[in-house]
Amino acid sequence: MKSKLFLLTILLTLLLSACVPKVIEDPHSSSEPRVLHVLTHDSFDITAELLAKFEAENNVKVMIIKGGDTGSALNRLILTSSIGAVEADVFYGLDNTFLSRALENDIFEPYNAPALTYIDDSFKLDPTNAVVPIDYGDVCINYDKAWFADKALALPNSLEDLTDPAYKNLLVVENPSTSSPGMAFMMATIAHFGEEFWLDWWNAMKNNELVIVSDWETAYYTQFSGSSGKGPQPMVVSYASSPAAELIYSEHVIEESPTASIVADGTCWRQVEFAGIVKGNKERVLAEKFIDFLLSKDFQEDVPMQMFVFPVLPEAVLPEAFEKGSQIPEKPAGLPPSKIAEMRDIWVEQWVELMLAN
Repeated sequence: MKSKLFLLTILLTLLLSACVPKVIEDPHSSSEPRVLHVLTHDSFDITAELLAKFEAENNVKVMIIKGGDTGSALNRLILTSSIGAVEADVFYGLDNTFLSRALENDIFEPYNAPALTYIDDSFKLDPTNAVVPIDYGDVCINYDKAWFADKALALPNSLEDLTDPAYKNLLVVENPSTSSPGMAFMMATIAHFGEEFWLDWWNAMKNNELVIVSDWETAYYTQFSGSSGKGPQPMVVSYASSPAAELIYSEHVIEESPTASIVADGTCWRQVEFAGIVKGNKERVLAEKFIDFLLSKDFQEDVPMQMFVFPVLPEAVLPEAFEKGSQIPEKPAGLPPSKIAEMRDIWVEQWVELMLAN
């Protein structure tokens, strides 16, 4: 009797175990980090420890895809989106000169990031929040302090002043068809002089032997006479934060930057950079977390020293040397994004025809 009872117990145990569903291990279980792809421009940088912290907190591996300058990276995103071959979940680095092109192509999914509540409305150029502002910087004319002091030459206080023969062959600019700061500076002249007269100013500058190069690196490090460059031109189109970089990265300890910016009304162009969640992304939740991370105090306080731009989050504290060396124009030039979208290519074509024709 006992043996029969024992056999019945064994049989019942086997039957019950057969009813329990088998646990199949998911190769994509939460223990494995997800991968978030971020497409950006070549100038993107971040402190490695800060990125690692975000990855650890969210069990994710962030793959940074650098796609050239802003225009090239955006064109890459538009092309891949149009053929259904989206390679990124997030795009970072879109600026206000290309904003309308991005919005017209409908390549982003709106996201009302909580931090937007604290950001100044002047940075919120997209009311749909398809993209959100992350940082900003001003493209201005930088000058070599020592050069002007040695020559006892007064600084130009306006774009109009630069056409004076006293400043002949003293300014180097970048080609707007190949350079982001070149494009920004061209936009500043259009905003300042208007569509009717901006080309007149450029023609006067051509007669005043303005120097034109293809990119910022050549302009700053080859043509400019400032601390980092040893060229013949004491003025260059660069950024209002460039003097801070000269101060921070000087080979010797110095009290002030050897360069500064001309920040008179209408002489600078404010570039606002945005980030957006790409349509067709595979990681919507992580993409939102990454946008929140870009707007976090930690990241916002990291960008000045990594990319020499200003944070949009008001509570972000600037490094002392960065704040000391940088200048912020009170009235930078600006144009409506819709106008830029309508006329950008035409303006560039007009500029090239005037300035590069023999």
